[in-house]
Amino acid sequence: MDERDWLAHRFEEHRTHLRAVAYRMLGSLSDADDAVQEAWIRLNRTDASEVENLGAWLTTVVARVSLNTLRSRKVRREEPLGVGMPEPIVDSTDGVDPEHEALLGDAVGLALLVVLDTLSPAERLAFVLHDIFAVPFDEIAPIVERSPEATRQLASRARRRVRGEQPVPDADLETQRRVVEAFLKAAREGDFEALMEVLDPDIVLRAEGGEPPAPPSHEVHGARAVAEQASMYSSLAPFTRLALVHGTVGLITAPGGRPFSVLAFTIRDGRIVELDILADPARLAALDLKVLDG
Repeated sequence: MDERDWLAHRFEEHRTHLRAVAYRMLGSLSDADDAVQEAWIRLNRTDASEVENLGAWLTTVVARVSLNTLRSRKVRREEPLGVGMPEPIVDSTDGVDPEHEALLGDAVGLALLVVLDTLSPAERLAFVLHDIFAVPFDEIAPIVERSPEATRQLASRARRRVRGEQPVPDADLETQRRVVEAFLKAAREGDFEALMEVLDPDIVLRAEGGEPPAPPSHEVHGARAVAEQASMYSSLAPFTRLALVHGTVGLITAPGGRPFSVLAFTIRDGRIVELDILADPARLAALDLKVLDG
């Protein structure tokens, strides 16, 4: 094995971890893959013999690239105005694809990614690296160009936001399935009262994309308003099937086999407290939706 092959082998040992870091930072698989690829390019330009801890070095590179990407989004306003939904990871109800398991980790649901999108780039980096990947603050500090104590404060602010805004969901998949199936049945039958039964009174619906009369990006608050919107799309219910979205029970709608929407549910105490919908055709086309082949 020559030096380049050896370096490529070592890099591949860390790829899964690096992709997980970048995905939690960016909420996009394509952007995460770009960040990992950039790390490989930079590694090839570096004298690897001088790198004492390759895993830590690569994690730092991916973190810096991700931070720059987040800052560019803010400056160039690349994210859609209003609601922007992170890229969902979709699997069949048979179980999560092994390639997706590392990306999802422990309770890295769509609700958490939505909250992470509200943080500043530096807060998000500090929280992700420290709270999710246990990177020490003195290693994070140079990346965000702050002291370790200031970096600790960044993570603390982010942690308070996450705890304050992220609902703690029901972890049991059977409970999730029962609630989502009840939601789907009520939508199929146009049963408004049954829809109200499965929705938390303070439910928040976030949607990106979709067709009129819904705006391209919007939020809806309250059970009655969400039930009314769900009723508008009852004709699509026959083309909707159960799927795992970020490891929890969700729905995918595909009339004629073409993806129309992905629905991610956050369920607490047997009711839906958050509903995130991705219906943007361009973003749906970029998703890995092998579940539709089954």
